[in-house]
This record gives sequence, structure tokens and C-alpha cells, in this order.
Amino acid sequence: MQGNPKEIRTLIRHGQLSQPTAGLAPGYAQANLVVLPEELAFDFLLFCQRNPGPCPVLEVLEPGTYEPAMTARGADLRVDIPLYRVFRNGALVTEQRDVTGFWDDGQVCFLLGCSFTFEWALLRAGIPLRHIEEHRNVAMYATGIETEPAGIFSGPLVVSMRPIHESKVVRSIQVSSRFPRAHGAPLHIGDPASIGITDLTNPDYGDYVEIREDEVPVFWACGVTPQAVALRSRPPLMITHAPGYMFITDVLDEDLAVL
Repeated sequence: MQGNPKEIRTLIRHGQLSQPTAGLAPGYAQANLVVLPEELAFDFLLFCQRNPGPCPVLEVLEPGTYEPAMTARGADLRVDIPLYRVFRNGALVTEQRDVTGFWDDGQVCFLLGCSFTFEWALLRAGIPLRHIEEHRNVAMYATGIETEPAGIFSGPLVVSMRPIHESKVVRSIQVSSRFPRAHGAPLHIGDPASIGITDLTNPDYGDYVEIREDEVPVFWACGVTPQAVALRSRPPLMITHAPGYMFITDVLDEDLAVL
């Protein structure tokens, strides 16, 4: 979908757009959301510092603030994402299109980089992405790889998977590695069993897309990791985006790239 991020966020805010955000606002960075009580904010920031692959920090807001002034001035993180998740004590209790009813002034919002940010660079490099072609969510899997714990937070690393033609795998590494604040280079290429994934046809999050005979599954660290961590670490409250339903920022994707 063409259009600037503010226009798309307005559609989302008014309930006129409710789809996964892959393919929306080409050229602009997208972000994962995590909202936690203030007393857990330092632990989570430390968790992100120790796990920059799945949790690259783009912005941390002051307690009680929901306008991300550094990445999208005028936006409202309580209503500008198509679908949210709410976790309580390690359980997913609801999915909502608006989380103002769960908001209080003691909460801290984190925006983390997202691999949707570098997808346009992959497309510009001639690397097709089937989930965008088929208007589906990207496939995401919990792995057998453990994150580095911090405070109360620990749990498995989550990855996103994209089938890449075997002739374009090296190019996909080169392109995505320019975006370390959007998960960077792939974490793993090839055999999913070696990172603890037993069935590619049954993703833990998102939608499965076909892997053709001349393609290789390529896995990137994923910002859904905090949601898997919430299930084990059991914070009293964690608000997140639903997997694949991201916050669209006003930041150009190339502004997050390195040479």
C-alpha cells in the first residue's frame, strides 16, 4: 500500500486498516512494540542490550508517554497499530485493536527494530518475498536457542523465515546486514532442525509460505522474541503488537542502514 506513514496510521487508528503491515509504507521503518510497568523497564532495557539481534532498540519513551516523538511525532502507540496483544502473568489474555483501556501512567513503551524495514531493500535488490506477493503474514518460529537473561526476563529466541532462491542467498545477507537496527544479517540459513524448529509448515506465529525446490529457508532474529519471553518470565503485564502487525514509523529505512 502506497501512502505516507501518517496517512496509514490514521487509517489504522480509525479501524479502516487491520491487516499485517508487511508491504505497507514502502521505504519507511517498522517497529515492534513492548509496553511494561515502569519497575520492569530497566530489566527489559538490559535484556535488549544483551540481545541486540532480536531486540534492537529504536526508542524508549518516558513513563506514561505514548507519543514516540523521536520516530513518529503525533502518533499514539495505544491506537496506531492494527492489532495488539496483552499478556498477564505469562498468559496471552486478549488481542485488541485499541489498548487505551489497559493504559496507565506507570507504563514504559519500547520500540524495537523490525525486519519488515529491510524488506524493501531486498525487493530493490531483486529478491522476491513470497509473503508479500501472497499478501500473507511472515512465518515466525520459536527456536531452541536461548536468549541471554536479564533480571526477570529469559526465554527462547524467535526467528522469521523467508524462502530465498539459492542464487540470491548471498545477496540477501549483504543487503540485510546493512540494517543492524532491524535485526541485520540472517541468524541461520538452511536446516531448521539445527536451531530447534521441527516443522516449518506449522509456524508458531504468522503464516507458512511454500519453500520451492530451488529455494533455501533463511532465518532472521525476530522482535516477537519478547512475546515468547513473556510466556516464561511471567511479567504481571506486557502489551505488545500482534506478530506481523507492526508500528509504522516516520523514519526512512535507509536512515537505519550502515554503509
